Amino acid sequence: MSDTSGAEAALAADRAESLQRREDLRRQFARTVEASRDTNADDEHDPEGATIAYERSQLSALIDQVGRRLVALDAALDRVREGTYVVCEVCGGPIAPERLEARPFARTCIACAVSHPG
Repeated sequence: MSDTSGAEAALAADRAESLQRREDLRRQFARTVEASRDTNADDEHDPEGATIAYERSQLSALIDQVGRRLVALDAALDRVREGTYVVCEVCGGPIAPERLEARPFARTCIACAVSHPG
């Protein structure tokens, strides 16, 4: 098995950035909700663009997306600590370093990702 100390550091940095991103999005969501309380705008019929409900929905989806990334990063960090980070969970073969560089929380090799999506 290859040295994964660099991977662990990169995953930890990605996790810290993702936590910060989620916190920023949560603050933005709270500001959007607060701003909608302070106005009597009819956002459903506003011809000026996106509705407040749409903005809240977008922010909520982004927060959920970051949450899923954090779960994936935590699982990848667990695999690093268990010594299985570079091992495909489907076939048991190696996961190419290039794949892990592009997708650091990948759980499968490319061949298994193609033949077993999801």
